[in-house]
Amino acid sequence: MSTLSPRLQLGVAQKQILTPGLVQMVTILQMTRMELKDMIVQEIAENPVLEEAQEGEDHLSSDELRQFLEAERVAEPSDRSILEASQEPVAEFEPSEQTRQEATAPEAPTQEAKDPFDEIDYGSFFDDYLDPGYKSPASEISDKPSFETFLSSPVTLSSHLDQQLAVLILPEKVRDACDSIIGNLDQNGYLTSPLEEIAVQESHEMKDLEEALHWVQTLDPAGVGCRDLRECLLIQLKSRNAEDSVAWNIVHNHLKLLETKQMKEIAKVMGRPLEHIQIAANVIRHLDPTPGLRYSGEGAQKVEPDVYIFKDGEDYLIELNDDDIPQVRLNPEYRRLLDREQEPNKDTRNYIKDRYQSALQLIKNIEQRKQTIVKVCQAVIRRQGEFLDKGLDFLRPMMIKDVADEIGVHPSTVSRAVAAKYVHTPQGVFELRFFFGEAVQGSAGASIPLLTLKRMVKKMIEEEDPYKPLTDEQITEKLQAGGIDVTRRTVAKYREDMKIPSTHQRRKRE
Repeated sequence: MSTLSPRLQLGVAQKQILTPGLVQMVTILQMTRMELKDMIVQEIAENPVLEEAQEGEDHLSSDELRQFLEAERVAEPSDRSILEASQEPVAEFEPSEQTRQEATAPEAPTQEAKDPFDEIDYGSFFDDYLDPGYKSPASEISDKPSFETFLSSPVTLSSHLDQQLAVLILPEKVRDACDSIIGNLDQNGYLTSPLEEIAVQESHEMKDLEEALHWVQTLDPAGVGCRDLRECLLIQLKSRNAEDSVAWNIVHNHLKLLETKQMKEIAKVMGRPLEHIQIAANVIRHLDPTPGLRYSGEGAQKVEPDVYIFKDGEDYLIELNDDDIPQVRLNPEYRRLLDREQEPNKDTRNYIKDRYQSALQLIKNIEQRKQTIVKVCQAVIRRQGEFLDKGLDFLRPMMIKDVADEIGVHPSTVSRAVAAKYVHTPQGVFELRFFFGEAVQGSAGASIPLLTLKRMVKKMIEEEDPYKPLTDEQITEKLQAGGIDVTRRTVAKYREDMKIPSTHQRRKRE
């Protein structure tokens, strides 16, 4: 019988080890603008040689830093990695054509100084001053409150119900029970917990809870506090004084038949004309099955693009949005501590060199992030030019791997570069990942992205005869006739992804 015992064993293996600089580069690449801003602020607070750059200030360049590190290199050869890091220039964007033209433009010949009073146009000055609509520049620069100051905070479902509950005269126990019921409503306004469970957890009596539920169901929006769809619709009909009506009886007794649109069967069972059933069904169709969702929805979210793509003549230009991101620089005050003559303490010099190395690595990684995003956007412009010019119908399939091969990086790098980043284009604001998608397989369908195919399926269903809706097989045949090689199962999957009912559920019966 073998026994377990500790022993030593030698082996040779290859492992990929990520250096701290590479880990930081990967982390920075996938950061959003707000995350990058917080990270830079934290680094400035922790690293004394880093500071936020201000316009017009001198900064310590990597060449100047190299001179101080060079003096330490002979005495301490182990600092070679620091020296090599300092010699790498910080990546910068190429200047624009306009900047080149301004830089290469010949200097204007010097002219004799003119009297500044000769350049004043007194006629236009007094015309503007006497104009009743004239405003001085000082009046135009006055600080005004932000528009966001006048925006109200969103009203939640619980706060909306609490405001109505506050004006009702109720016993204290019933009011407490109402608060417990409101706290157990889901985002659709449904009461998902049984009253018995609420009574045990909140220490309420059942009679108080039942009375409280009655009062909650009388609040706005109508249908809130219901326990199922039938009760939700009945409460809304009751709020419209439609009790014991045809619509009430259909919801109360024949909701299953209504879901399958069997109008003739409902008319036969109720002994009513078909016209009455259709009118009642139209009333029910306009009821809200999720009354609380209007207050519980996330609402519109403000998105600030990371990249702007705009057209200038025949070309598209790319501009990164770095307005609120701090621009960092190396603090020149600490370079004297790198000099052995001014700072004899070796530990202090080593600490400052380590901080400089960390700062250089951070600046390099931030610039590398900018360049990678710009290269990805350039690839998007080359491959999605028709989309930028004409619109969504001209979107082309584009794979992350193809873009990675084009710009010479790993596919995971492109995936991180487009994560949670938005781009402003002539066609609107899109998530950068929106432009990447697989193509439909097939001879003629290889050039059609999945999004375009889904739009085609949706358009066919919208234009179909409601009394004879298209089946998945018929939609497949139409797509194949147009040269798109898809299967019926694929069409059914896309239809379900778009939450479109089946043929049987879409059919409108006479």
